[in-house]
Amino acid sequence: MFVDVAKIEVKAGAGGNGMVAYRREKYVPMGGPAGGDGGRGGDVVFVVEDGLRTLLDFRYQRHFRASAGENGRPKSQHGANAEDLVVRVPPGTIVRDAQTMELIADLTVHGQRAIIVKGGRGGRGNARFASARNKAPDMAERGEPGQQRDVLLELKLLADAGLVGFPSVGKSTLLSVVSAARPKVADYHFTTLTPHLGVVAVDGERSFVLADLPGLIEGAHAGHGLGHEFLRHIERTKVLVHVIDMGASEGRDPVADYHAIYQELVAYNEVLARRPQVVAANKMDIPEAPAHLEAFKKVLPDIEVIAISAATGMGVDTLMRRVADMVSAQVSGEPNPVQETDEEVVYRARSERLEFAISRDQEVYVVESAELDRLVAMTNFDQYDAVKRFQSIMRRAGVDDALRARGAKDGSTIRVGDMEFDFVE
Repeated sequence: MFVDVAKIEVKAGAGGNGMVAYRREKYVPMGGPAGGDGGRGGDVVFVVEDGLRTLLDFRYQRHFRASAGENGRPKSQHGANAEDLVVRVPPGTIVRDAQTMELIADLTVHGQRAIIVKGGRGGRGNARFASARNKAPDMAERGEPGQQRDVLLELKLLADAGLVGFPSVGKSTLLSVVSAARPKVADYHFTTLTPHLGVVAVDGERSFVLADLPGLIEGAHAGHGLGHEFLRHIERTKVLVHVIDMGASEGRDPVADYHAIYQELVAYNEVLARRPQVVAANKMDIPEAPAHLEAFKKVLPDIEVIAISAATGMGVDTLMRRVADMVSAQVSGEPNPVQETDEEVVYRARSERLEFAISRDQEVYVVESAELDRLVAMTNFDQYDAVKRFQSIMRRAGVDDALRARGAKDGSTIRVGDMEFDFVE
């Protein structure tokens, strides 16, 4: 089964908890704090695997969770970092955030790696909080939670050339003739429901990957028929081969078919319409085909056309040599009429000031801040020193003053992250 879209959940490992411990050695009185830090949680990393051709595996496993880091140990020993969770994906996989549709990674080359979610850092042990004012801190941090998100995987086949055209014009037959691929071939529409790839060898020296793509229908750019499931896979092809039924079987009009295909490409993405392309005038073994070919060339004199018959093999070698030349021209760096633009990424320096916002949920004052949410998750509120540290950070960040300005009074309920507190003057 060919699967080219999948939605999965990925969750990185949490960091290990820091430890509260003290040196307990003979003849070493007042040994001091010796709690170690927790280990880092594992990342979830996607890696391109050349042998994969589908996202089928993600239909059966939708949840990927990395391991947590080990907790800190006595004698200032740190917990071990967790191993990263490696998820293998086929080349041509695009990874997007399922909620925002933000592009996370575009994975095309074998061995390419991308960290999809990062593991949390380990919590610091009490040895890290010792100071001149507090030589024996009785507190340690909890491990930072790992990142978690739903991601959408979208596979766009990596083919050098793609066969495009209406259903039943002979694309599958052509692919089966020129390569070892064996797509389903039958005398009815939409025989090909999923893309097929084949390697074409030319003159025993050159080769390229050719894709047989599902047939177009009018309105495909708007999702009609196979719609986007078809058009997605031609976005990465370097050369387009328009297969036209020049025999005009089933009452088809070769000129109208060409214009319809071209308009669908333009409507979906103008970049596709500017790709190098050649017309394969197929079914030339039909008696009426030569006359239709002459009429086609008169109406479209600027279009490169190669007459072939996939059924008899006529002209197929000539077509494949021409396609190989066009693919080589794109690979060798000759001027490409298509200039795909990537979105510009702007990096800004992160502000050192803690950002927060305060809102009301009925009688509860809600403090919204990613940094404070993380602080709450890493604070052990059963430890007195940890509570004091949390209060100090809130005060220095200006949260207390902002709450007073919004009307908070002694005894008001304050919510930060998953925790609720009483506001105490």
